[in-house]
Amino acid sequence: MKRILILPNPTRPNTMPLAQRIADQLRVTGCQPLFCAELMGRFSRAEFLPLEQALEVCDLLLTVGGDGTILHNVKYAVRYGKPILGVNSGRVGYLAQVEPNEIGFLSRLASEEYGIERRMLLQIQVEGDPETYLALNDVVVSKGGLSRLVDLEILGDGQPVGSYRADGLIFATPTGSTAYSLSAGGPIVDPGIDTILMTPICPHSLYARSVLLSPQVELEVCGRYVNNLDRLVVSVDGDRVRTLECDRKVRIRRAEEAAQFVQFAEKTFNGILNVKLKSWA
Repeated sequence: MKRILILPNPTRPNTMPLAQRIADQLRVTGCQPLFCAELMGRFSRAEFLPLEQALEVCDLLLTVGGDGTILHNVKYAVRYGKPILGVNSGRVGYLAQVEPNEIGFLSRLASEEYGIERRMLLQIQVEGDPETYLALNDVVVSKGGLSRLVDLEILGDGQPVGSYRADGLIFATPTGSTAYSLSAGGPIVDPGIDTILMTPICPHSLYARSVLLSPQVELEVCGRYVNNLDRLVVSVDGDRVRTLECDRKVRIRRAEEAAQFVQFAEKTFNGILNVKLKSWA
């Protein structure tokens, strides 16, 4: 029997009742619903384990919430080598496969009537910092607290790629092309195409555009002027991870790991995109 770890976002309205419906649907179709021990008492007819133990024994992670919930939990899925599936209870939900009125799809999990789509991640490291970060959507290098623009220089495999005077730069995966990069004027990229998408944020130029880079390139980003009084902020999937001096390099490359997303045959990227864009037209 498959054990499905359900990870709901309790801050979203209607998410907890939806998570109970999902648990009931899984149970009657031959799967064992599993929750973190801290949620014991909030759900019935399910198994409860500490998070790390649940991640080890489960066969699949199922998030209930918006895209932010998936972004928060995909790191667990990658670390433990488990597939992840999102049920949307948020607003847009580009990353989710299933809407609240479609939980019948979950009956296919027990019989494995689904595919696995591997999506590339970015690996980020700040010069002088031993810690590395993984991004499913994007890494953003932007200005600090001051209102002026920052001057950024980008190298690819040691060769100049370009320089920008802007509020910052977004380095996105194809998955992240529908997130911040899209809001900044970048193109939508099918997640089946491996590339690193570089999009400037409010550039001080009439000609600055997004650039699609090879997934094999290793990028370095730093401030062009070491006497710039402002600092750079590095954010990964929307979370600020570092504030640093402009002369310190941020290294970005494709990660060796990949995220595994559950995909049902009817729920293609183009189909989901068409529905989501129409809903926000």
